Amino acid sequence: MTSRTVTLLDVARAAGVSKSTVSDALQGSGRVAEATRERVRAVAEQLGYRPNSAARRLRRSSTGAIGLHLPQTATRLDYYMNLAFGAVARAQEEGLDVVLLAPAGGASGRVASRVDGLLVIDPEVGDSAVPGLLDAGVPVVTGERYLGPAAAPSGAVICDNAASLTALLDHVTERGARHPAVLAPAGTSAWATALRATAASWGQEHGVAVALRTVPFAATPQEAEETTLALLRTDPAVDAVICAPDGAAPGVLRAAATAGRTVGTVSDRTTGSTTSDRTTGSTTSDRTTGSTTSDRTAGGTTSGRTGEAGAHPRTPLLVASCVDGTATRSAEPPVTAVDLRPAAYGRACAELLCDILAGRTAPDTVRRHAWALETRASTAPPR
Repeated sequence: MTSRTVTLLDVARAAGVSKSTVSDALQGSGRVAEATRERVRAVAEQLGYRPNSAARRLRRSSTGAIGLHLPQTATRLDYYMNLAFGAVARAQEEGLDVVLLAPAGGASGRVASRVDGLLVIDPEVGDSAVPGLLDAGVPVVTGERYLGPAAAPSGAVICDNAASLTALLDHVTERGARHPAVLAPAGTSAWATALRATAASWGQEHGVAVALRTVPFAATPQEAEETTLALLRTDPAVDAVICAPDGAAPGVLRAAATAGRTVGTVSDRTTGSTTSDRTTGSTTSDRTTGSTTSDRTAGGTTSGRTGEAGAHPRTPLLVASCVDGTATRSAEPPVTAVDLRPAAYGRACAELLCDILAGRTAPDTVRRHAWALETRASTAPPR
């Protein structure tokens, strides 16, 4: 049989169950034993059965589509484009189209009539459209939590953003940094709020003065460069800069070059010598804990870490990013970053919404998404 000729009745006969049982099993509805459901799905796949999407939507009064709401800055950022592609790929596997919603406007009634459910990614308290979307009368899954007052979403997929920044701060400390700085994003998303809070709490916990500077949520490389230059001129003791916004890290590298700061050179605390590693380019991941151990017993930062007066008048600078992407991987030197796996994140959000729509998962489900720390030459270890 081909996929054009296989029907529900064919699947029912092959699986030894009724047609209605096949329908319920494939749609994830009805009171069907899990073993039966799995058997029916296996038979349908073996026979090459493909549901009639138009007929299925008509029976279920379904639009056959879900809506995707992204932050207004999304079109400039690789992260959100990759996330969207992941969401589209997963929705298509379920026979659903994805409608990209305009970033402005609160016509939630019209939205609800056009989609079966909604994905709302990185919702900000200041986004006037979000409350209406959360109250649109269809299941809603948020990518990260919404911190404002509104109807609760049907589900959420979240990352441990505090842990990822903690891992970066621990990492640069292990590499020799004693006076780190964080370029944290402005805004009221859960991600931005967590990064600002973590920079402050990490510094208090470890007795380290973390220089915190706020930049736009989607800061450009130029904005990151200007902020970093001002930071280094005001506080030349800064020896590590962690840049939060996607794609902005190359601006930090340009600022370091302008300020005469060597990137990727770290202090060997045993011999007092400095070494540079711009050629390794290798990537390692810590996908279990996302953290590294730190040696914080050394004293404060001083210029000329070689231990020889005048040998290196400027403090070396380590550079890292809270978001990995093309800009960090292709930079010179390549930049250590947190890989948030945006395509997989988009898939996870769409999968949760599909599971809720199909009745495979109960509402109010929260799933966690894993990240990985990718270390590169901008924080190279001593050789």
